[in-house]
Amino acid sequence: MSLSREIHEHPEIGFAEHRSVRTVAEFLEGQGFATKIGEWGLSTSILAQQGKGSPRVAILAEYDALPGVGHGCGHNVICAAAVGAFIGLAQELASLDGTVRLIGTPAEENGGGKEVLARAGAFDDIDAIVMLHPFTGPEEVANFASLAVRDVEATFRGTAAHASSAPHEGRNALDAALASYQGIAALRQHILATDRLHAIVSEGGAALNVVPDRAGIVVEVRSASTEGLRDLSHRVQRVLEGAAHMMDVRLETRWDPFPPYLPVRSNAALAGQYLEHMRARGRQIETGSSAPSAGGWSTDLGNLSVRVPAIHPTISISPEAVPMHTEEFGRRAISDAGDTAVIDGAIGLAATVADYLRDSDLRERVRLEFEAAGGRIDVERLLTPPDRDPADRPASGPSSC
Repeated sequence: MSLSREIHEHPEIGFAEHRSVRTVAEFLEGQGFATKIGEWGLSTSILAQQGKGSPRVAILAEYDALPGVGHGCGHNVICAAAVGAFIGLAQELASLDGTVRLIGTPAEENGGGKEVLARAGAFDDIDAIVMLHPFTGPEEVANFASLAVRDVEATFRGTAAHASSAPHEGRNALDAALASYQGIAALRQHILATDRLHAIVSEGGAALNVVPDRAGIVVEVRSASTEGLRDLSHRVQRVLEGAAHMMDVRLETRWDPFPPYLPVRSNAALAGQYLEHMRARGRQIETGSSAPSAGGWSTDLGNLSVRVPAIHPTISISPEAVPMHTEEFGRRAISDAGDTAVIDGAIGLAATVADYLRDSDLRERVRLEFEAAGGRIDVERLLTPPDRDPADRPASGPSSC
């Protein structure tokens, strides 16, 4: 459990996980594995590999933390379980054809590191991907469901004027930002129960006696489907444009400051193998997907799951439900239950990968299911920002939910 606790003790935010990635490298090298830090253009990625030839499976490790909260999402558990699974497969690979790669993927929380790595070719020759995520409460799921998510940063530019002696000469950018915020709030009652909208005012002026000539709002858009995300993004864009027209100010939108996250397409054939191994260890794991409306989570693993067959099961680190992204959740990640989750998770992932390498029938079922679900998707072309795709917007009126 030393690796999990060491990562937890020194939390680092996304793309700055330099100590964490060195800790992983030193741990693996101490077990006799060669590592490479900084592969595919990201300084805090890591790669280790064993075996030879195909099929090729990637086990993913995350180790980024949250600003101000530390490991309140339990990525230390993800990392240690992935490393443990990779090491545990060494003996199995001595008698099997196939390659297993441990890939450390930075910035799940704030930057879409998996999408960055994918665009750099990190998964081009990978046949299957496995990872897990900590959870609290007695139940766990083999088929994890998530929401698609994207952000937009909107800047309103008006005209400054003396707020008392010449307000008529000004155009109030803050009024536009507040109108857009209220528009987003009103839109919430007309969206699907599984969809989400959150917003903050990021900028609103500097002096009370000056009409604000610049103000900003940041909106996060989530949906249970890629199509829903596209539709809701266009509706949000029209709210922003409408607020700008109302207040006679200019609007600048920056969609996708980091890559959008797509829903996870869990491979049931692969998840079924994991489920069997975890039940054998006494885990209360279910086959069905966790409901997005209940969890509302998003992950950049979704972007990989539409490129390569993948699973992202949950594993409990506490019998009591604790909200994620909190300090209490972080404490559970290094509890006795958290340590047990690392061991069980490592065994479950390793056994699942071994099944995949050993069983050609399983590999075929995994492949056929993936193709039936839509096959490989060109993620880079999938989501055009609404402010650059006017032809795709409805001519008038809100889009249908």
